[in-house]
Amino acid sequence: MLPDEFPPEYIIEAIDSMAPTDLKAKGSGSPKPKVILFDIGGVCVVSPFQSILNYELRHSIPPGWINHSISRSAPTGFWHRLETGSIPMDASFFAGFNRDLHNQSLWESFYRSQQAKHPSRFPPSPGSSPIPPIPQIDGEWLFHDMMEHARAPDPWMFPALKKLKEDGRFVVAALSNTVIWPEGHKWAEKDFFSDPLRQLFDVFVSSAHVGLRKPDPRIYQLALEKVDEFARANANSERGKRGGWGEGVRAEDIVFLDDIGENLKAAKKAGFRTIKVGLGRAFEAVDELESVTGLKLAGDHPRIAVKPDFSAAKEAKAKL
Repeated sequence: MLPDEFPPEYIIEAIDSMAPTDLKAKGSGSPKPKVILFDIGGVCVVSPFQSILNYELRHSIPPGWINHSISRSAPTGFWHRLETGSIPMDASFFAGFNRDLHNQSLWESFYRSQQAKHPSRFPPSPGSSPIPPIPQIDGEWLFHDMMEHARAPDPWMFPALKKLKEDGRFVVAALSNTVIWPEGHKWAEKDFFSDPLRQLFDVFVSSAHVGLRKPDPRIYQLALEKVDEFARANANSERGKRGGWGEGVRAEDIVFLDDIGENLKAAKKAGFRTIKVGLGRAFEAVDELESVTGLKLAGDHPRIAVKPDFSAAKEAKAKL
């Protein structure tokens, strides 16, 4: 497939399938939350999914395939095991992750599902097999590119996060699927929680440190326990009095922001209110956050959605 065979509407559908649009927090008419619970990648920092989408477009891979192969390999896939801290980030991890990205049965199920939705864009293969060969992906390169992208603060959400913390009346917490970089790596940290971004949070639940990852229901329960513990311990502080933390935190007192649909569904099932953060469109989520908190949180970054990077794909096509 060539890059121009994936029109904007198809790409948008592939992106939006990561998080259903009906997972919204209620604004006026609902009580103000006590806790704003953030995912990190794709919410507070630039989404690694932007890197995935760019990679797919550059290599004429159907948008959504890489995310499908990662998510459908749960819970035993190498990505998922890394995020629970059960395996180290080493050569064995990258070899296993690469195998997960080249799972033939997953590729066939993905391709058939896309054929059913978009028959003109996913025609049968001209060869003996009705499904074309599985796309070849450099998993180690892709992994590092994703993590490189996800180190930059989101230009819309990061200012909102800082304003929330400055206001003080809300418990500002994080619930993130994380990885631990090996000693000697340029991104390795002696103290994971000393990072300037992580220090903005009152509570930080890291999957690789607690042995659980979203969307496991147990990690949402753990997050609830941690923010409740923080609120009760600080109930008599100025912040606690302003935020009404004296009675602790219930599930419905939490608004959770994430960019992945299955994580939002699990949060909603746990009783949390939810806000979807769209890929390259975090300013829309900031609008919702303003509605539920009653605060002015938006910064001055232009409200222009980030577009997929077609440049390398167009260059590749021009050489054909």
